[in-house]
Amino acid sequence: MLKTMAAQLTLLLKTGGRRSNGWILFKFALMLIFLFVLFSVLFHALMMYEGRYYSWVTGFYWTLTTMSTLGFGDITFHSDLGRLFSIVVLFSGIVFLLVMLPFTFIQFFYAPWLEEQNKSRAPRSIPKTTAGHVILTHFDAVAVTLIEKLEQYGITYVVLTPELQQALDLHDRGYRVVVGELDDPETYRRLNIDQAAMVVVLNDDIASTNIIYTIREISGQATTVTNADLTDSLDILKLAGSTHVFQFTRMLGRALSRRVLGINMQSNIVGRFDDLLIAEVPAMRTWLQDKTMAESRLRERCGVTAVGVWEQGMFQIPNADTRIAETTVLVLAGTRDQLEQFDRTIARETDKNGNISDGPVVVLGGGRVGQAVADALETRGIDFRVVEKRPGIAEKHDNFIHGSAGDRSVLIQAGIEKAPSIIITTHDDNLNIYLTIYCRRLRPDVQIISRASLDRNINTLHRAGANLVMSFSSLLTTTIMNLIHPQKVLMLSEGLNVFRMALSPRLENMVLREVNIREKTGCSVVAVKKGDHLVINPDPAIVLEKGDELVLIGNADAEKLFIEKYPAATEPN
Repeated sequence: MLKTMAAQLTLLLKTGGRRSNGWILFKFALMLIFLFVLFSVLFHALMMYEGRYYSWVTGFYWTLTTMSTLGFGDITFHSDLGRLFSIVVLFSGIVFLLVMLPFTFIQFFYAPWLEEQNKSRAPRSIPKTTAGHVILTHFDAVAVTLIEKLEQYGITYVVLTPELQQALDLHDRGYRVVVGELDDPETYRRLNIDQAAMVVVLNDDIASTNIIYTIREISGQATTVTNADLTDSLDILKLAGSTHVFQFTRMLGRALSRRVLGINMQSNIVGRFDDLLIAEVPAMRTWLQDKTMAESRLRERCGVTAVGVWEQGMFQIPNADTRIAETTVLVLAGTRDQLEQFDRTIARETDKNGNISDGPVVVLGGGRVGQAVADALETRGIDFRVVEKRPGIAEKHDNFIHGSAGDRSVLIQAGIEKAPSIIITTHDDNLNIYLTIYCRRLRPDVQIISRASLDRNINTLHRAGANLVMSFSSLLTTTIMNLIHPQKVLMLSEGLNVFRMALSPRLENMVLREVNIREKTGCSVVAVKKGDHLVINPDPAIVLEKGDELVLIGNADAEKLFIEKYPAATEPN
């Protein structure tokens, strides 16, 4: 107890304004002592006036009980002058003891002590030995997703915030947080900037520019990743010294556009790991329709492997009996030559432009993401219509239609009755859910691709009828993870990743088919890296050896289960 009290007293004495606060408290205490002595002397004088005599202790006792409003009533004045004096002492006690004393104590003693305690809970530096960590200069829902992924891969992080209250809130929620000014070079020195793996700057463009300049003032080698909200900010942030500058909204738009059914006859490549390519292929109007995986004999025909299927927004690892329906989208893995061989076997009913539908792709929302989708579709020669309610945007483009996406006549004007795909791109998840339900009611057979601003709404969008959902936060997280560990994680769609792991000691010298990784974890092995050689679509009889790396595909839960079940001894290069 004594140690605790000593520690608290030391903490108080270290308060920034301790001298001025202490002097104010000292002066107030002197005033109370002066009044206490004055009233005690007057008590004796008035009692002598009434012909009564008391000790000095009794005088102090009467003054204390009267000023504190206890008023035991065992000692009272008999004269009006004495009673008037009692009233003065009573009101003085109310003002000084019951009002001013608590206020002064809280203002100049308790509040500074509490603030100092709060500061001690929110650190202003990290240990000097910390290295390989990621610094985040902004905290929001996107940062939460990134932090979850960093923790999954065992990467240390720290959130930097200039606001003490936010730091305390984050600290109470279990996040690693440091308080410091974003434009103070000393802040980044205390965060071991030269030993950090990366600084993620997701503030607004102006604040981000200042942060980057501040970092470059003390470190020329720190790796920084910055998001540019405006296209004009790309060059400015690069000039400020940012290592990597992205426009994630445009990246999201391009990613959404790659998933449409209204594409030409070629398989749609959505990612790569060295020579391994991952592609998505709609089965609609191809020879694959209504066949099982075993009947398709894709591996024998062209060397590719179907590592997954999308069916009504749900990703599944297929088996030999999985049937390929009209709405199925195959996820294929193979080399470029193997995918080209697959493309030559595909025969779809197409229009004169090579598209599987004579209707345009309908894009709902003409903001930055919607415009990025439109640009990507235009580049690929795909017909499209964008519905946008803001006239200033709609009037600038020939393929934009001014109107509300909730108006059926506007959707009919945009071509929804023949559209192979609908892409919903607004930043309001509530509106996206509404439009998904509405469009699914109008077109039960159409492919619906939706953007999610918050990860918690992804499942809701799937339940509402979206075939595919992609989020800003997952795209950003995957990009950053690839920069920290190049080619370690590749997001194919929301919740579906291709990732690589160093071979766990538990799998050394085992035959791939005997391990049953797919059955035990839900992940599928798409490649094995042996030294500098990448074995794509490995033979099930391949022997896994020490030093190998596995490239796997699976959803987030399957990836987590694999990492828990087969932890790697070392991280891949």
